[in-house]
Amino acid sequence: MTTTTAAVQKESAPAPAPTLGDHVRGYLARVRGGDIGALPAVLGLVVLCVVFSIMRPSFLSAGNFANLFTQGAAVTLIAMGLVFVLLLGEIDLSAGFASGVCAAVLAVLVTEQGLPWYVALLAALGTGVLIGLVLGLLVAKIGIPSFVVTLAGFLAFQGIVLLLIKGGNNVSVRDSVLVAIANRNMPPVLGWVLAGVAVAGYAAVQLLRHRNRAARGLVTDPLAVVAARIGGLALILGVAVYILNQERSRVLVTSLKGVPIVVPIIAVLLIVWTFVLQRTAYGRHIYAVGGNKEAARRAGINVDRIRISVFVICSAMAAIGGIVAASRANSVDANTGGSDVLLYAVGAAVIGGTSLFGGKGRVLDAVLGGAVVAVINNGMGLMGYSSGVKYVVTGSVLLLAAGVDALSRRRATATGNR
Repeated sequence: MTTTTAAVQKESAPAPAPTLGDHVRGYLARVRGGDIGALPAVLGLVVLCVVFSIMRPSFLSAGNFANLFTQGAAVTLIAMGLVFVLLLGEIDLSAGFASGVCAAVLAVLVTEQGLPWYVALLAALGTGVLIGLVLGLLVAKIGIPSFVVTLAGFLAFQGIVLLLIKGGNNVSVRDSVLVAIANRNMPPVLGWVLAGVAVAGYAAVQLLRHRNRAARGLVTDPLAVVAARIGGLALILGVAVYILNQERSRVLVTSLKGVPIVVPIIAVLLIVWTFVLQRTAYGRHIYAVGGNKEAARRAGINVDRIRISVFVICSAMAAIGGIVAASRANSVDANTGGSDVLLYAVGAAVIGGTSLFGGKGRVLDAVLGGAVVAVINNGMGLMGYSSGVKYVVTGSVLLLAAGVDALSRRRATATGNR
């Protein structure tokens, strides 16, 4: 073998796989460069849980753990839709009351019109899609700023809710299937089965991705990191299912245990929307438009279609959030979707790590941020603080998250990582 041939083979040889130490150093370098992702939300969630569990040991009880999921479910679902709008640097101020309109449609059709639950459910989802389509067309085709369009929707949808429920009336939701969404639990065995399926599916995806990247000569994460991710998910799900499967009823006549039904609903939507954003051309187009709209247009992306679609997704998710809220309250009234719902939903997305400037965010951010908001409200409620204190603390956390986002973007620009 000649020297030249040996040199060519040496240059064409694949780069050695990074070690665990290389991976850790690379992650720390990205954090120093401003790419912090959901790290603040995760650290904040851990700190809050530790503090509240010390101050109020009942915070870690099985009953309160289950309450955290049901209390934050509607806000989390709405926040998942808002992530799509925020990725474009837009805003939807009407998402809260849009969820109220959809919940009112559901309640009126089931209770007053006597239609089957599945017809009312589809009508509520269709209402959400229609709302998003109208908002998106006004923003993309007419050119009205999203702040103005959705502020108008915020005001108008309050009136629509009042008209649907005839003023200040309370419309009950008694259908057993709809009530079960936010108030019933799965059998304990089914909780373990779904947890096992989730871990097995995640492991298969991670290992397949690792094998495919290695086969193409691309840089891969060390197997130890992949194993740690799989093991971490298995540990989190295992502990959660174990706690939720404990008996939570204080009455010996009835049993209350198992994973709330709303939990797998959120999990499925998280998986679906994460796949859409990270594994499809449509998702890449959303990030492209959010990063630089004009560059995306010149690259051949239909920017208007993308802008319309994210508002449709946002309002459809608001409809799902409204359905869950109506299920949990067993009714719909003038305050459904109002009050602090929108503020908490936007706060959840931003606290989780989605940027208000567009181009950066994941659906998982909404789940993490929703967990932070739920923990703050729940923990401070257990400690006996008033609503005023809760608002101040939540607002401070939101301001801190926005500040961290702004500083991290500045740092990323300065270090050339943007």
